[in-house]
Amino acid sequence: MEGRLLTVLVCLVSTVAIVNAGDPYFFYTWNVTYGTASPLGVPQKVILINGQFPGPNLNSTSNNNVVINVFNNLDEPFLLTWSGIQHRKNCWQDGVAGTSCPIPAGQNFTYHFQPKDQIGSYFYYPTTSLHRFAGGFGGLRVNSRLLIPVPYADPEDDYTVLINDWYTSGHTALKNFLDSGRTLGLPNGVLINGKSGTVGGKNEPLFTMKPGKTYKYRLCNVGFKSTLNFRIQNHKMKLVEMEGSHVLQNDYDSLDVHVGQCFSVLVTADQAAKDYYMVASTRFLKKELSTVGVIRYAGSNVQASTELPKTPVGWAWSMNQFRSFRWNLTASAARPNPQGSYHYGKINITRSIKLVNSKNVVNGKVRFGFNGVSHVDTETPLKLAEYFQMAEKVFKYNVIKDEPAAQITALTVQPNVLNITFRTFVEIIFENHEKSMESFHLDGYSFFAVASEPGRWTPEKRKNYNLLDAVSRHTVQVYPKSWSAILLTFDNAGMWNIRSENLERRYLGQQLYVSVLSPEKSLRDEYNIPLNTNLCGIVKGLPLSASYT
Repeated sequence: MEGRLLTVLVCLVSTVAIVNAGDPYFFYTWNVTYGTASPLGVPQKVILINGQFPGPNLNSTSNNNVVINVFNNLDEPFLLTWSGIQHRKNCWQDGVAGTSCPIPAGQNFTYHFQPKDQIGSYFYYPTTSLHRFAGGFGGLRVNSRLLIPVPYADPEDDYTVLINDWYTSGHTALKNFLDSGRTLGLPNGVLINGKSGTVGGKNEPLFTMKPGKTYKYRLCNVGFKSTLNFRIQNHKMKLVEMEGSHVLQNDYDSLDVHVGQCFSVLVTADQAAKDYYMVASTRFLKKELSTVGVIRYAGSNVQASTELPKTPVGWAWSMNQFRSFRWNLTASAARPNPQGSYHYGKINITRSIKLVNSKNVVNGKVRFGFNGVSHVDTETPLKLAEYFQMAEKVFKYNVIKDEPAAQITALTVQPNVLNITFRTFVEIIFENHEKSMESFHLDGYSFFAVASEPGRWTPEKRKNYNLLDAVSRHTVQVYPKSWSAILLTFDNAGMWNIRSENLERRYLGQQLYVSVLSPEKSLRDEYNIPLNTNLCGIVKGLPLSASYT
């Protein structure tokens, strides 16, 4: 009876909270549809969630159970991922092609996940096809539990700011363009929360501040290929959190937010009462694209000045800013113990993997890859093939070497899956031999971004690692002709995606998966496959194996 009652409640309203002796449950119903919007003044088809573009903000707290029933009303399969949520022991909910069958058109699927021992600013977006080019993304925040102290006073309000580059061509046209073997040109513009403002125009305020009060702004670059610099006229931004980590609280005039990254800043309304522009501008492109959004002081009717703060120049400035980010060692994150009680710099590295991005032409079409392999998604998700013990029919493990060849002259198109031993401490170096900006994301984990330098990596570069207070995060940038290094313990069993956050490059093969298998198949290390899991490919219709105990 209780199960039927919850089903009825979910159908009646979009959000329901059920609280019991354990962690509370929050239920949502999301309807995914097409709609029409004009983000850059040109009407185009976009993806709406509950009629909204961008989608609704998902507001949670550490350890909450989040249950979202997603109805796919599109005319093609659809899938959502929750970027930055680690899904401890539960890659079944990750929502990428290597773990999940997509939701068929006209059907629904219920996600159930916990931001276990996490706090911070994140976002969600579609991973099927190139749906992200049409929208379907939104903010996802995980608040600290009341018993855990936060290293700053409660703000007057908490705002989500989604910034992204944007194309006026529809996602289908862009997909056809890439499938034909060509690459995409420059974006057509930049958006702030789905809108593009005009300097001196009649822009409705996106946010309002009361004089003298301090506000929290959660900035996420949900775009496709462009680093964006964000700044607010006449206001300093105090950086306090980054992708789930509290950081040392430095003030910044502007911040470079690379694709896939999220920052939280505090802004105090300490200027004359009037309107002020938020500015988001592309970086490292041949042509700078910008947009503005209005912050209004409550009760003011004075328009913002048309003189905008300048965009920084060059990537050396950006690299130096990255080096200024430091983990707050004394602050507690999701748990009572201080972040700095985990001494990652004293752990011995057991494996070193270098991933070199590459671009080549395969059968007349442009492809991208890592270490000479361009990943292709399989009809049967990799995790399901592994679960049903059919991996050998779908993919091969370790088709790339940990140390790639000095020169990568060709790309092989095939599934790219690395096997990594459970609970080993691993170093990964991302090396960018190209002139373009890159950022890379790892699902299921946070890692310590210990270094980013120009040139090529050698073992001697380890002496430059920050082994004390590098920020624990999930997305790291790599500058042109440069490298970045990360350290982490692979202690989260499952199948996890490493991908370029440049959507074009990811779609054309610059991604891979890491399979982290626990030697003991038990609930201690990994949750059972959910009973509502969609099955497709060669496992369609097969019975589920016995549950772990």
